Amino acid sequence: MKVTIRSNGVYSAKCANNLGTAVAKAVKKRRIMIATAVMLELQETQVKRDYKKKQYWVAPYLKDRQEHSFFHISIPKLTFEDSIHFHNYVFSATQLEELLTLVGPQLQKMNVIRECIGPKERLALTLRCDSMTSMLYQYLVRVNTTSNIIRETCKAIWDTLQPLVLPSALTETECLDVAQNFDDVTNFAHCIGAIDGKHVTIQCPNNTGSTYYNYKQSHSIVILGICDANYIFRFVDIGAYGRRSDGGIFGDSIIGSNFDCQRMNVPKPAAVEDGRILPFCLMRDKTFPLKSYLLRSYPRIGLTLMDDIFNYRLSCARRIIENTFGILASQWRVFRKPIIAQPETAKLIVQAMECLHNWLRKEDIGKNVYVPPNMIDEESEDLNSFQSGTWRIMKDGCAFQDITNYGTNTNARNCMKIRDEFRDYFCNEGSVPWQYNRHK
Repeated sequence: MKVTIRSNGVYSAKCANNLGTAVAKAVKKRRIMIATAVMLELQETQVKRDYKKKQYWVAPYLKDRQEHSFFHISIPKLTFEDSIHFHNYVFSATQLEELLTLVGPQLQKMNVIRECIGPKERLALTLRCDSMTSMLYQYLVRVNTTSNIIRETCKAIWDTLQPLVLPSALTETECLDVAQNFDDVTNFAHCIGAIDGKHVTIQCPNNTGSTYYNYKQSHSIVILGICDANYIFRFVDIGAYGRRSDGGIFGDSIIGSNFDCQRMNVPKPAAVEDGRILPFCLMRDKTFPLKSYLLRSYPRIGLTLMDDIFNYRLSCARRIIENTFGILASQWRVFRKPIIAQPETAKLIVQAMECLHNWLRKEDIGKNVYVPPNMIDEESEDLNSFQSGTWRIMKDGCAFQDITNYGTNTNARNCMKIRDEFRDYFCNEGSVPWQYNRHK
């Protein structure tokens, strides 16, 4: 800085002020730098104090996974005993290998620093459906790794099997086949599926408030499903918030909107045995709204004999979907209690288990291995005996909870007329002898 000095050696007042200001700024800047350095040093010291040096990169007992884990010791032995292997995994050894062939390429990881967990072990761990802490000691895999494996494997199962066993739409010919099968099994004409829904109980998610909190005072996601007479899901809608009002669940679901907009390739109304023209419909009880494509039972108040017969015939058809959900909950232990996982993971688990259910059931038709006869409800033709399926024994504590009402009960006249036409058909040309036994 240039300073001007008078001839008498006295600084000018202006220059003196500028010099003082510059010195003050320099001192302030230096103090800030010192304070910043001190703060950074303290922060680094605190981080060093909080950091706990790991004793092991991999815990010693986890290093022995290939020598002592359940997968490497027991699975090879169980492979030679199909009955035991089937009991533990719901699969035979052959089916497990077939599934591995389908999803294995998506589960394969690259070995970098150490050998990774192979596709078969990942698949076996996921299908075990046990708690993550329990599988830590069975498979010698840490909990966070187990969680990642389950998510990745369930997604791979859904991506691979969904196009094969659970397509998003059916052709008109496939709908006619479903209707014929329902008629053969339940004597209900023009039924293209039975529909029901469940709350799937999950643990309270983080930072979601009451989004998943339902009227049953638990947290859940909602699943809607339509099945055929072989206990195979044809359509599913998974993931609606548990807090959603019962009236809006069906109307806002993908299934409901697709049927309302006529995007489901439902066959046009056709003649039945006596020449009566009847539409093709879904079956369910009073929890669903009455629509042109969805039949529900008559109210209990003021029932006539014909109304009661229709309700009984409808209950025989809708019992199929009850058994389908029962089989799903009974065979896959993950549904025997609330799912301890975040909603996104729970949704992936449900999707994967439904695909596996369909995949196994399609191969099981006529064999009755995956679905033994005593697992489903059975009623004699004379109505003198009703044998409940074994799945009902495990109903208490199950992750599935019923939903009371899916929509409003304001029914259009044409919907009520369609129901009356089915009722008249069942009480005349479409009647069966045993439907009157319950009124003797």
